[in-house]
Parts: sequence; structure tokens; C-alpha cells
Amino acid sequence: MRKKKVQKKSIKARFRTALAASSSKVVLAVLGVALAIFALIVFLLFRSGIFERLDFGGIWINLNVKNWPWTLVGVVLGIVLITFVISLLIGTFPLKPVDDLIDSMDRLSKGDYKTRLKFGKAVSKNKAFKEISESFNKLAEELENTETLRSDFINNFSHEFKTPIVSIAGLAKLVNKGNLTEEQKAAYLTAIEEESMRLASMATNVLNLTKVENQTILTDVTKFNLSEQIRSCILLLENKWTSKELDIQLDFEEYDIEANEELLKQVWINLADNAIKFSPHGGAVGFEILESESSLTVHISNEGEEISPDRIKKIWNKFYQADESHAHEGNGIGLAIVKRITELHKGEAAVECRDGKVVFSVTLPKKQNQ
Repeated sequence: MRKKKVQKKSIKARFRTALAASSSKVVLAVLGVALAIFALIVFLLFRSGIFERLDFGGIWINLNVKNWPWTLVGVVLGIVLITFVISLLIGTFPLKPVDDLIDSMDRLSKGDYKTRLKFGKAVSKNKAFKEISESFNKLAEELENTETLRSDFINNFSHEFKTPIVSIAGLAKLVNKGNLTEEQKAAYLTAIEEESMRLASMATNVLNLTKVENQTILTDVTKFNLSEQIRSCILLLENKWTSKELDIQLDFEEYDIEANEELLKQVWINLADNAIKFSPHGGAVGFEILESESSLTVHISNEGEEISPDRIKKIWNKFYQADESHAHEGNGIGLAIVKRITELHKGEAAVECRDGKVVFSVTLPKKQNQ
């Protein structure tokens, strides 16, 4: 292990040395070309006799010396030496920002997603280096968010997937053993059925999410009554809101919209189901439609515990659940579907907490070709 680390360090050291040498060679080559042009011009001026006598404010200096070619060679060699030293300095010190970039990329490649690139004050004022640091830091931030999302997926989705399977296996084992009353057997079979439906629902949501995520063009756009669609979705969830004795409040008139009817149906079912799930027993769930010149905004609100600001930022992520205790059923897929379908319709989805309520809002254009 130690040999590998030493080997990696030596490779990095050789790379940086080679980079410095390459930079020095480039600088030296540029200065060399400039020096050659300068020497050629001086040579031609000597040959033409222009440098025989120079007037410096009335003082005449005679440059017509016999050994002027050797003088020129000495001057050129001196300038070459100075140029070489300068090129080494130029090729070494300016590589400090590049060295910082290499170190940051190395840490990022090893999984340190909290790495951020920060140049010195003098370098950071340069527009190019400023753009490099901003792009790198944005990349690191996105990777950090992706890692957080992956962890959420492992913790939440695996829990939601494993729980019903364990329940089904345990209940099936009890039923298989026998010695149960008819009432117990019926109760266990009902629980098995519910857990099976839960798994089926989860699989359906994953398939729906995969479908809309891979879809880039909105198809099957028709004109339909949005108000009637929302009322139909509420009726589909009647068993859920009646069992909690919720007060369903509808506050909207009749509105038409051009959209994909089947996709929007998933939006309202997911949001309504989410509102019912998190509402306290006997609470109220509100549905409101507001109209502007070119868009319609649907508000779906429920009473209950407010969502903290840090969780609101993550609530649209796949497999993220605001209820970390898993006290409520769910797999964190529904809101991701809502977000993606809204984006396909060139709309916006948002959530806020106000007046003791959690309010989800979906704004959609009335027409897709506007």
C-alpha cells in the first residue's frame, strides 16, 4: 500500500516537472525567436553603416569597431542566458494555479466531493481562472448532491422495498403453519394482499418515473377540462380521505387546458394522495385553481406538520422522503414524477408552508404552442 502511494506521488511529481519543463520550453522558444529577429535586425543595421556614429544629444558615439561581430555574439549569448533564467522562473511560478487544480481534481477523483477549488487573490481576478474555479466548484457540488441522493436512495428505497417483502414472507409462514382461526387467516391474507399491492404500486411508480425521465418531447396533447380531471382524481382516492374523515375543499371554476391528459392525471393523483397521507385525522385538504393571461396554477394544500426549509430543497429528489421516520407509506417517487411531468409541460412545480398548511403549486401554460 505504501509503495503504491509513493508510486502515485512520484508519477504526480514527474507530471508536474514535465509540465513545468514544457512551459519553460515554450517560453524559451518564443523569447528565442524574438531574440533571433532582434539579432538579425542589429546585424543588418551594422552592415548598413547606420550604427557607425550615433548622436545622443550632441554627443557622438563611434560604434564602428573592428570586432563588432564578436561583440554582437557576446550580447546575444548574454541575452540567451538571461532569457533562459527568465523562462525557468516564468515556467515554474505561474504553474501554482495548475498545481492547485491538479490537487483538487485528485481529491475529487478519490471521492472527496466537498473539495472546492480556490485560487489566490491575484490569480482569481483573472477571468479565465475565475471561470475554471466556478466550473470546478459547480461540478464538485453536483457530485456531492448526487452522492447524497444515492445515500437517500439506499436508505429510503431499500427500506420501502424490503419491509413489505419481509411482511409477506412472515405472514405467509404463519398461514402455512396452520392452526389459525378463520378470522386470523382472513386478516393475514388481507395484510399479504395489501403489502403485495404496495410492492406493485412501487414498481409502477418506478416504471412511470423511468418513462417520463427518458421522454424529451411532449406527445398526445389534447384540449380537456382540467377542473373535471381534478374532481375525477379526488374521487379515485375517496376511500383514503373518507377513512380519515377529511374535509375536501374545492375552490375553482371550469377551466380548459391543452396538455397530455394521462400524464397530468398522474400529477394530481400523486399530489392529492400526498396531501391526504400527511393530513391529520379530521383535517382539511384544499384544491384551488388560479388563472392568469397565459397559464393556470393549481394549489393543493393540507393541514399538518410543516416541512423544514432544508427538506423542501430535497423534496423533489428521487427516493427522498421528508418523513424520515417512515411513519407514512410512500417511496419518494411520486413528487419526482410530478416535477418531471410539469417540466415536460414547460411548467413549474413548487412547495411552501404558510398559515399552518403545506401548499403544493403547479403552474402550467394553457396552450403548449404559445
